[in-house]
Amino acid sequence: MAVDFDLKDFLDKKVDEYNQPGFIPNDPISIPHQFSAKQDIEIMGFLASIMAWGQRKTIINKCNELVARMDGSPYDYMINHQEQDLKTLLGFKHRTFNDTDILYFVSFFKHHYQHFESLEDAFLGGQENREEVDLEMALNAFKTYFFSLPDYPVRTRKHISSPAQKSTVKRINMFLRWMVRKDTKGVDFGLWHRLSPKDLICPCDVHVERVARKFGLITLDKVNWKTAQELTANLRLLDPLDPVKYDFALFGLGVEGEM
Repeated sequence: MAVDFDLKDFLDKKVDEYNQPGFIPNDPISIPHQFSAKQDIEIMGFLASIMAWGQRKTIINKCNELVARMDGSPYDYMINHQEQDLKTLLGFKHRTFNDTDILYFVSFFKHHYQHFESLEDAFLGGQENREEVDLEMALNAFKTYFFSLPDYPVRTRKHISSPAQKSTVKRINMFLRWMVRKDTKGVDFGLWHRLSPKDLICPCDVHVERVARKFGLITLDKVNWKTAQELTANLRLLDPLDPVKYDFALFGLGVEGEM
């Protein structure tokens, strides 16, 4: 695909339109925006992204419920909880994500933050010293690491996708966009510095896929990891250093029905 400068100009304008603070309140990214501490932002950003399916209003409400169950302090809860404190999570449910799943997530976060200062370390996949991170390798390694604790619930594996499953890994790619992208607009956090925006893969949900196909940014029939790679490769032609900024444009156009 050659660079279509008319398309680039149109999508750049749409990025500017949607990538602004007014986007935040009605999106799951509003959950981590409630916090200022890095670890709280990481934890609730990750949980909000993993639970991001269904109506956005419901997702936000369920995430707020989860914050309340952790007494408003996710990182402190993860690190310092006693066994009796975990009772506050019993009965939590969002679609197929339930208390069994969140209890394992708590175990993982406690384990990880006992060894690392940031969740970014979990996504480097042994590539800490490489100039460019192979995100496919990193995402596969993340799932292995996430389920490295003994006696993890088998049912919880379905909530963490990976390229090895041929998934688009939409939710985690969205979380990585939140954590890694850096600009002055105030939506994405840009907290992480070892992963680069140019290495990211565009989240590919139904809205993004539909609009991207209309623009010829996706040609593959099936929706899987290769589809997300194709989309991102074409977006890199428009902006090699920050291809996933176009997620704002494609998602916004899809949601608003502006096509």
